Amino acid sequence: LLLLLLVVVVVLLLRPRRAGGAGRVCVAVLGDVGRSPRMQYHALALARHGREVALLGHLQSRPHQDVLQSAHIRLVPLDELRGLRVGPKLFQYVIKVLVQSVQLLYTLLRIDQPSYILLQNPPGLPSIAAAWVAGLFWRSKLIIDWHNYGYTIMSLSHGRNHPLVQIAKWYEKLFGRLADYNLCVTNAMKEDLWVNSNIKAVTLYDKPAAYFKETPLDLQHSLYMKLAQDYEPFRPRAEPVGSSAERSAFTERDGRDGHVVQTRGRPALLISSTSWTEDEDFSVLLKALEDYERFIDEGAKLPALVCVITGKGPLKDYYNGLIQKLHFKHIQICTPWLEAEDYPLLLGSADLGVCLHKSSSGLDLPMKVVDMFGCCLPVCAIYFECLHELVKHEENGLIFRDSSELAEQLKMLFLGFPTVEGKLHSFRQNLRASTELRWDESWDQIVLPLLGHKE
Repeated sequence: LLLLLLVVVVVLLLRPRRAGGAGRVCVAVLGDVGRSPRMQYHALALARHGREVALLGHLQSRPHQDVLQSAHIRLVPLDELRGLRVGPKLFQYVIKVLVQSVQLLYTLLRIDQPSYILLQNPPGLPSIAAAWVAGLFWRSKLIIDWHNYGYTIMSLSHGRNHPLVQIAKWYEKLFGRLADYNLCVTNAMKEDLWVNSNIKAVTLYDKPAAYFKETPLDLQHSLYMKLAQDYEPFRPRAEPVGSSAERSAFTERDGRDGHVVQTRGRPALLISSTSWTEDEDFSVLLKALEDYERFIDEGAKLPALVCVITGKGPLKDYYNGLIQKLHFKHIQICTPWLEAEDYPLLLGSADLGVCLHKSSSGLDLPMKVVDMFGCCLPVCAIYFECLHELVKHEENGLIFRDSSELAEQLKMLFLGFPTVEGKLHSFRQNLRASTELRWDESWDQIVLPLLGHKE
């Protein structure tokens, strides 16, 4: 705290005399920009209104093409720090936080003077304090976008009563109150921030970008053929002798007129996306797939299944090990990492989405479901407290609590597939008829008024 006070005093002595730079905004995330779609959407929305944006974060994954091509967005790389390998874990963590603080503050003070600093939380330790100090230096306003609580994520590994978790909780509450504006992702979080932390926030629901939509059949075929080069489940089970058609497991293109149709007896395509972390238990899905296989063996008229699980994360190798031990006859599983432009195309091609995200706080919503709904893709999602703000049970999808309930839902939804009758079709029709706003319209209504007119 003494060190922080000293830094603040120095910053106040050195800060510019004039307020933040006209029309410039720093959008910051202490994480991988390419895997932070909401922050990319913020940057694109600001650019659309003529703001000059410095998008700051790690550049491990390639951001979306729209971000890379925008003349108003400049990527500011932040090197990812590897933790120390010596000493007690607590010592390693403290050193990493201190170094990250200096690194982030140094980077924030080197960019062009911004009017606003828009920061993602979590991770908030140490990014909120560094952004606040930078805001003092630049006379910029600080906006925190609360996606979840950092301390609840830490509690998954350490337990809620661990000293580090309690410090992180105190820290988030303290510095959250120092922000000029706060955004959050659910009304439940908005209420919790006010009641428990005296932080006034505005709810900005995650909304799908315009490029999340149903994929035309010819684009589906092109995507399947591209994926078939690397992933067996997308290849046709058998190539007919003498046929001039170009085939994937799901589609075929006539060699004469180029017309694309879905193949007879095609498998159903189920997709789930994940960051492979502790808040998503994929053993639930794997157990449900074992039950689904048993249903087919017992004579149920169910289609073969291709299950695609996308994403990167620390537990991917662990679950890949579990998947390799499964020996299915009617189910194929693959875990690709998709290019940013291919992910919405695959969602728009799938038959059903599955979400296993269980919020560490119980107050955030899975953005993957938002994107699926943008593609009119029905979803089965595991229950947690505020999920009803997004998934309407028996309207746009189904909510389950365990693997056996998910297995029964898969059986019910895919029975007689690919008939156009049944709940799977009605859920998709309801999503098509939805009048929910897209991201751009929602952002213009909620965030733009906070920024005022362009200076």
